[in-house]
Amino acid sequence: MRTLLVTGASGVLGWNVCVAARERWRTLGIVHRHPVDLPGVPRLTCDLTHSAELRRLFRTVAPDALIHCAAMAQPDFCQAHPEESRRTNVEVTADIADLCAGARIPWAFVSTDVVFDGTRPPYREGDPVSPISVYGEQKATAERLALDRCPGAVICRLPPIFGDPGPTSASFIQPWIAALRGGKELRLFTDEFRVPVGAPTAAAGLLMALGVGGGILHLGGRERVSRYDLGIVLAGMLGADAGLIIPGCRRDRTIGAPRPPDVSLDSSRAYALGYDPPPLGEELKAFLRDLRLIA
Repeated sequence: MRTLLVTGASGVLGWNVCVAARERWRTLGIVHRHPVDLPGVPRLTCDLTHSAELRRLFRTVAPDALIHCAAMAQPDFCQAHPEESRRTNVEVTADIADLCAGARIPWAFVSTDVVFDGTRPPYREGDPVSPISVYGEQKATAERLALDRCPGAVICRLPPIFGDPGPTSASFIQPWIAALRGGKELRLFTDEFRVPVGAPTAAAGLLMALGVGGGILHLGGRERVSRYDLGIVLAGMLGADAGLIIPGCRRDRTIGAPRPPDVSLDSSRAYALGYDPPPLGEELKAFLRDLRLIA
């Protein structure tokens, strides 16, 4: 079997990539602060921000392909700590691009929909980036460096994902579930739109991307939805009180990273290649069943 190296294996996306890949690849997962054990996936511990340590691991493993999921992906943290987050989000990506270029192997870099400003959706791969937050700027810079240093890189822009979080992480929707099941109010924006997708679907898209040969690929879901409307759907599936969900407006948020209004991705290129997200409701139900929260 060919060897696949997955960074960020303890995160929601990296965990799901490892689960999806282990039947077809000899999958090795890189972790750092949050060691996890996944049957069939050997764990490698590495601080990716130490270039020499990363190079040694890469030479030892000699992977046939790589998927780079590791990131500081909390926009508010990046806004408050730009230098610390840049080391992980930009410089590590550049190091990995150099290693993959030198080894001439395919690799996919996980980027984000917030490289756009949200004023002209839906966004296609060729649309110019226009980030309004530090996190978006870092990812846009990392995209450019990845392609400049390794033309075979595939930049995979993803929306928010939900799915099996593994033992050490959580997707954006876990706090919503905890609030609704605990009878606590949950304030969600009515004026922020995305095309969310389940983590297993996103993982399948990333594995597909390894065969694309380079460039940019959008891996969004099929349905545009506000956070508020998604919360209402979630409450209905859980049998929770939808009145706990308080509508809010993005424009009224005065702290943290700026949030673009609508960064819905046009993923028709990926659909033509075989990427096939199920309807959002089906993915959400499957996720809740996996958590044994609904029958």
